[in-house]
Amino acid sequence: MSLRLKSGTSLSVLAVIVSTGLALAWLFDLGIGMAAWVTRLGLLMVSIALAAIASVLLIRRIQSSGKTIRHYIDALCQLEPHDLCADKVLKNPVRRDNPWDKTFNQLQNRLVEYGERLQIAEQARARAEIRCQRLSAERQQMSEVLENLSDPVVAIDTFDELILVNGSAERLFDFDRTSTESRALNQLIQCESLIEMLTQVRRRKGKAQRTNDLKLEGPDGKSKWYNATAYNFVARDGIGSGAQENNAVAVLRDISGQKAMQKRHAEFVSAVSHEMKTPLSGIKAYVELLADGEVEDEDTKEEFLGIINSQADRLQRLIENLLNIARIEAGAVEVKKQPQSLNEVLEEALRIVQPAANQKHIDLCNDLSQMYLGVLADRDMLLQASINLLSNAIKYTPGGGKVTLRSRMQVEEVLFEVEDTGVGLEEEDQQRVFEKFYRVDKDKNMAVGTGLGLSLAKHIAEDVHGGKLTVESVAGKGSTFRIAMPLAAQLV
Repeated sequence: MSLRLKSGTSLSVLAVIVSTGLALAWLFDLGIGMAAWVTRLGLLMVSIALAAIASVLLIRRIQSSGKTIRHYIDALCQLEPHDLCADKVLKNPVRRDNPWDKTFNQLQNRLVEYGERLQIAEQARARAEIRCQRLSAERQQMSEVLENLSDPVVAIDTFDELILVNGSAERLFDFDRTSTESRALNQLIQCESLIEMLTQVRRRKGKAQRTNDLKLEGPDGKSKWYNATAYNFVARDGIGSGAQENNAVAVLRDISGQKAMQKRHAEFVSAVSHEMKTPLSGIKAYVELLADGEVEDEDTKEEFLGIINSQADRLQRLIENLLNIARIEAGAVEVKKQPQSLNEVLEEALRIVQPAANQKHIDLCNDLSQMYLGVLADRDMLLQASINLLSNAIKYTPGGGKVTLRSRMQVEEVLFEVEDTGVGLEEEDQQRVFEKFYRVDKDKNMAVGTGLGLSLAKHIAEDVHGGKLTVESVAGKGSTFRIAMPLAAQLV
């Protein structure tokens, strides 16, 4: 713009110089007289004055136009990005006959166009930022969920290097992902079965999945069973090239409880089969003797029938105990709880087992509290548990020993316990004595039984009445089985 102003000024000056030169040549023409020369001189002076005035006016107009243009450009330079719109962009300040008119119109249109593009870009950036924030929040949440997941999770890439490990997997395989430099699967995880599962699944072209039960040893040296499920997935390289990689992930679920339950179930079935087989074999043998007519005298027949009857009673007690335990465990047993006097129930249990104690010359002592001990209980079930504890004490107390039944009150509960001077229990036996069919090997010959009495008593005390059955014992000196139950007042 300044170049055009300078060019216009130079042309005006040149025009004045050329006009002045022509006027001088015309003035000093030698062929004219003095009067004509004076006239020409006057006209020349007038022409020069008019030319000078015209030049000054032209220069001022040009300078004014240039100043306006500079102010306009300065104002455009001060516009903010959000001002680049048709409503806010400054209008063209020059007239239509001005040579800058077309240029400024183009500049104005271009700025408005750039403003619209900028607005569209800003809106797209805002949307992208919102999406990024949402994705970042979701990623953080997924990371938190994965990190706090109790199931170990391990993922590998196409080079069999770990790309994802949660805290449970780190603890299981005893390594720290932040401190270790190696990411190789076979260096961080010492489990050939799991490594083989992951690598085989990763190599498959299509969708693949494998499941297997693994026995893994933790950092504490204890072994646990895990159900491992491995499957492959396709992931992009993350650098925008569009390349895809075959990866694999494995999720391990702790099934130690299920394995233990399966083992206990198998042991239970075996124990039930064994316990039923014994009385059934006896019944069958004596029935065959009677059926074959090999017994002729009535006394022997009565003896055989008595044995058959006792074995049938044993089998019936076994079945009833099993059914009672199954009902309690399934929550299907009908419980009729009413306020009861604990001492009355215990005194009835003493009367029932007294003949068995007398038969072995065992001193059965009554040490029940003089206070009224109220409990909210199913009388028949509580009586059954008391009888089971007393019968167990009498069975495993040698003749001439002592069994004591006592009761007392504590702050918020009542206690009753059966103390004996019997054979006692080792520490290992104390941990397992309430298991179904569990019997101490060295004491099996002291008394017959199914190994269900204590298990049933524990179910009645804890599952039915919300109490607690515990045992304290010293091998060779005796045992104390103790049941703690809430006071009736605490339950109402």
